[in-house]
Amino acid sequence: MANIRGGGEYGPQWHRAALRENRTRAYEDFAAVAADLVARGITTPAQLGIEGGSNGGLLMGVMLTRYPALFGAVVAHVPVLDMRRYHRLLAGASWMAEYGDPDRAEDWAYLREYSPYHNICSEPAYPAVLLVTSTRDDRVHPGHARKMAARLREHGHDVSYYENVEGGHGAAANNEQRAFVWALALEFLWRKLAEAAVPEQRSRAGDRRSALVVEPT
Repeated sequence: MANIRGGGEYGPQWHRAALRENRTRAYEDFAAVAADLVARGITTPAQLGIEGGSNGGLLMGVMLTRYPALFGAVVAHVPVLDMRRYHRLLAGASWMAEYGDPDRAEDWAYLREYSPYHNICSEPAYPAVLLVTSTRDDRVHPGHARKMAARLREHGHDVSYYENVEGGHGAAANNEQRAFVWALALEFLWRKLAEAAVPEQRSRAGDRRSALVVEPT
């Protein structure tokens, strides 16, 4: 398991190392792990899928827009994606110590650099992405995923979208719905990674489709 900076695995200093203007360190760490998996011959970019939820969904959005060449498919559950307005939506204001205040010019200057919604481009091509959210999420507003899906489509990218009408921040109200959401994500990853893996890559890496997963926070 790769523990990127910003988490609590190694104590407060490890967590503080990726706060506010240093947030990109967490993303650099994750991208470095992905690149290392390829360098070691464990997988290829076309066969590497990633999944994360909530704050991990923000990580997925950054990987999609900043490091698209490293991955074959991306799944983001109940993701934070619009760093310009996150603090005005539901529980977002409580995360300002973590991310910064977008209404302050000096904070928006670094938030703008990685905000997934504000960094979508038509080129280069992005890996296929599945956005999963809930109409009744009371922490991360479903507008993050809705807007992201719309803008990705405007730029011609391969985006799939699922919104459960119940379920809260877990995007599932019971075990049956939870199982459906996980089956949806895993089937998406399996199909997209199989489609993306060209014959040369398959011969080099076999059928070792891999995934880096960040659990919801």
